[in-house]
Amino acid sequence: MRPIASAALLSALFATAASATPQCEGTVYADRNGNGRRDAGDAGLAGQRVSDGEIIVVTDALGRYRLTPREGSSQFLIKPAGYRLPARGNGLPDYWLNVRENEGPALKYGGMPRSEATCRDYGLIPQRAQGGEDLDVLVFADPQTKSAVDVGYYERAIVEPLAREGAAARLGLSLGDITHDDLSLYPRLNAATARLGVPWLHAPGNHDLDFDAARDEDSLLSFRHVYGPDTYAWEEPQANFVVFDDVVYRPGPKPDYIGGLREDQFVFLERYLADAPKQRLLVLAMHIPLFDAAPGRESFRRADRERLFALLRPFPHVLVLSGHSHAQRHVFHAAASGWQGAAPLHEYNVGAACGAFWSGVRDAQGLPDSTMSDGTPNGYARLRIGADARYALSWHPAPSAGRALDADSVANAHLRLYAPKTLRRGSYPIRGVYANAFMGREDSRVELRIDGGEWTPMRRVEQPDPALLAENARDDGAERLRGYDRAAIAMPSAHLWNAALPTDLAAGEHAIEVRVFDAWQGEQRLSTRYRLIEAAP
Repeated sequence: MRPIASAALLSALFATAASATPQCEGTVYADRNGNGRRDAGDAGLAGQRVSDGEIIVVTDALGRYRLTPREGSSQFLIKPAGYRLPARGNGLPDYWLNVRENEGPALKYGGMPRSEATCRDYGLIPQRAQGGEDLDVLVFADPQTKSAVDVGYYERAIVEPLAREGAAARLGLSLGDITHDDLSLYPRLNAATARLGVPWLHAPGNHDLDFDAARDEDSLLSFRHVYGPDTYAWEEPQANFVVFDDVVYRPGPKPDYIGGLREDQFVFLERYLADAPKQRLLVLAMHIPLFDAAPGRESFRRADRERLFALLRPFPHVLVLSGHSHAQRHVFHAAASGWQGAAPLHEYNVGAACGAFWSGVRDAQGLPDSTMSDGTPNGYARLRIGADARYALSWHPAPSAGRALDADSVANAHLRLYAPKTLRRGSYPIRGVYANAFMGREDSRVELRIDGGEWTPMRRVEQPDPALLAENARDDGAERLRGYDRAAIAMPSAHLWNAALPTDLAAGEHAIEVRVFDAWQGEQRLSTRYRLIEAAP
């Protein structure tokens, strides 16, 4: 066959295929008064991107787009910088549409119902120019509520203090395990979070799955009915955000999930990142960390991590936010984990809002202590993004957090000190002070001085937090339960430092002062005391 005839035949085949799969149409427009509907005079916006999770289409000069509906997909608008979105009735941003023309699998929590539309219009509300303002982001990992009681803890321990002081943030992120297997709690959780008045984005976690689904592709249908796409992009003037599902459900074997990405997610990421500006910070938000939970244990599929790292390599400014571990640490990926970028890739594994699953002794207000296994108090993080892709991170303990542990220690929002109250003067100087710097990294500078003397470096140790060990001992020794669930079992912490206390000083009380140089919040100090006592054999 001649080449000209072959080309003509292919053209005819493509035209036939296109006509056999009808496209739907929608418009992206400027919602000038922010009322959530298109009024006369609300002009269409050119160059806006709409995706079905794989394909990305761009609006024409009149703001119109065309998309071939894909059954079971979640269509979404990639929110551009310089605009905000109207809110849905539940307070969540309105940027998506689930496409379901046929009945899906019957699932305990409802799955994804049939939809009336396959495309829709999207309104964008113009924002005033932000100039040199920073972007302040609230980051919650693992609220993980098991019951309505836990939702109450979440609201009173995390949301209410923020609401009282004014959230003063322009975006919120939840990094999965929104609830703990009971997906019927989503409406209550959303109502609590909506009190903050902040556009909120959600990544799914392994406890947000439909565990009665027969395959991974259907395991987030109930989540998506409430929150929309499980993988999507969102843009602000200071940063681009990609939020994605990294839980691969494997019904049958144990564990029944592993960290990783689907093929359709890689397709979307490749297409989105192809045009993403490299001078802007790129923030990836997910549930399961990219690093392995323990040496030799593949908790995130290595092949998927290497493929993701290859996509990210051209980007000089990347921050990874993950949850899942109910502990807190900073990991800097390098060649050993497959990262080939010019500088190490920073992953902040964010501590849990629920801490140790809302466990531990309750305080006077009825809120559980819930200190995590590494000694970090439960709470939330804040991410502040400035010009030139600069960012700063901070941890904010819940007001009730760590109070049970304070019986053996002193603490502030940045660190906790644990030291013996008395030592024999002249005894071998082996017992000392421990400093748990909640945002500490392997390269953190932590120093000690006694009685206002010279500052000396403390030594980083991978040991359990001694204050939490003491709480474990109190639980063991109690005749009755001290709380609904006992405190977390103390595990080696990634941010604990130790130094021996001198015993050759004068008898009496001596001041201990510790300072840590936080990479983003600067120098932080905390003090306590110990006493040297003369004793004879």
